[in-house]
Amino acid sequence: MCFVAIVNPNGGVEYKRVMKEPFSNDHLLERILSTENVHQAWKQVRANKGAPGIDGVPVDEFPDAFRKLWPKIRTDLFEGAYVPSPVLRVEIPKPDGSKRPLGIPTVLDRVIQQAIAQVMGLIFDPLFSESSCGFRPGRSAHDGVRQVKQFIGQGFKVAVDTDLSKFFDKVNHDVLMVRVARRVKDKRVLRLIGKYLRAGVMVNNRLQATPTGVPQGGPLSPLLANILLDDLDKELERRGHQFTRYADDCVPRRQTLLQ
Repeated sequence: MCFVAIVNPNGGVEYKRVMKEPFSNDHLLERILSTENVHQAWKQVRANKGAPGIDGVPVDEFPDAFRKLWPKIRTDLFEGAYVPSPVLRVEIPKPDGSKRPLGIPTVLDRVIQQAIAQVMGLIFDPLFSESSCGFRPGRSAHDGVRQVKQFIGQGFKVAVDTDLSKFFDKVNHDVLMVRVARRVKDKRVLRLIGKYLRAGVMVNNRLQATPTGVPQGGPLSPLLANILLDDLDKELERRGHQFTRYADDCVPRRQTLLQ
């Protein structure tokens, strides 16, 4: 029996059964594409809403547009013939006046990525550091703040606020995939993830290659980021440092300690 962790909007977590019989790590794709897991992925994508990708299909029109096409798409996924669509590049303003690039996958690719993330999260998340609070079931920025307050109570008075500049844009695909492959043995899943990393981005109707980076905006990207940064967490722990990490931002912030 297998369960999928679903993050609720309030930061809580619930577990839903997604299959009746277990699959080995060598057969993760069957687990990912099981009817129950894909259905749960669709429910999560629908709840998250979001803008259409490059195909222009909005979330509310997705079931009618792809219901008849899904059996062929599922077959292509099993046979390694499926090709993800490029993501649509949009930019959103940041507090410092700069802009953060986001990549919006098509709704179809969001469902597939969500299905992958639900299963892979069960493999990786239990092994992540307790100091990692971002994009994890049952964890939020509030948990990071509570950790910081505990450090203050323990007498820590100096903080180093670190942020990995343009982290998502600079991820080395080979380095990332080596870390994913440590625990994912199904090569079909590894190839599919690689396709998503190299799918490209559409900017002003022009396709740009993505030799590096993980597009912010896809359901799979937060998990991939945590997988890559877990080595950093473990090294900080090995050195005896107290820290809190949320995605590519290492908390505590200096202003938090001064409160």
